[in-house]
Amino acid sequence: MKLVTYRRSIESRARLGALSDGFVVDVEALGAGSDLKLPSNMLEFISRGPAVTRATARILQKGLDDWPIEAVLPLSNVRLLAPIPVPRKNIFGIGLNYVEHVAESSRSLDTSKDLPKQPVVFSKPPTTVIGPGDAIQHDAAITQQLDWEVELAVIVGQTARRVGVDQALDHVFGYSVMIDISARDCRRAGQWIVSKGQDTFAPFGPCIVTADEMTEPHGLELWLRVNGVEKQRSNTRHMLFKIPELIADLSSVMTLEPGDIIATGTPDGVGAGRTPQEWLWPGDVVEAGIEGIGSIRHPVVRA
Repeated sequence: MKLVTYRRSIESRARLGALSDGFVVDVEALGAGSDLKLPSNMLEFISRGPAVTRATARILQKGLDDWPIEAVLPLSNVRLLAPIPVPRKNIFGIGLNYVEHVAESSRSLDTSKDLPKQPVVFSKPPTTVIGPGDAIQHDAAITQQLDWEVELAVIVGQTARRVGVDQALDHVFGYSVMIDISARDCRRAGQWIVSKGQDTFAPFGPCIVTADEMTEPHGLELWLRVNGVEKQRSNTRHMLFKIPELIADLSSVMTLEPGDIIATGTPDGVGAGRTPQEWLWPGDVVEAGIEGIGSIRHPVVRA
């Protein structure tokens, strides 16, 4: 399934939907039509576990003619939000997780040229999250080096504590697209949270593809464009630490909970690694996508 959080109008509350052939199918209304009580928001849906996910998928497979008419909305008539508009806690970011990005970062950002021996972990607060089409804020008083990074986001589906590599993917709910926006001139004594944790610095969406439909997350093309010009293109197979290793490592020191988000790192092609360096400015448009998931597009505006 491709699950979304959507709003019918500016005044209406956010609701959980599923994408199907140009329509958004309201999940709560879909369940009501089959005498199945389904939640109306993404975090509750994830927390309900795999049985609810499978039951929802079965109802969706019946098709348009069997869905309640009140559950079906044209995609063009709704506004998509971030799939999880307000995460329960900070996003887990993974730095330096593609070999070529390690090399470009060592040239331009004073990081080590040696490959990390363990995942490099930072975090992005919930207030960084914005949904499809929302604006990335550029505050010239804070940064003159606003940069882009396309990343595969992993959404945790089941509580994970000291999970082994072999069992790690069983704890994944699904996958999405995230752009890790970074203010390169805001790093402080090697700490990245001020650089990466500013408001609007985590564009996220357009949907979450459930893990049952993404059986090989390590073979996906990912790309990013600025003003229509391609800046990044790679494949998730080039991750230095694959998703099971990331989950095993994180869960060895802290509990991962349903709805937690792991941004798995970016390939080379970031603005800081270019000659001359390139930065985002008000008026620019950033677009990023991942094979099998979709794409998101965001304007940069003056804060």
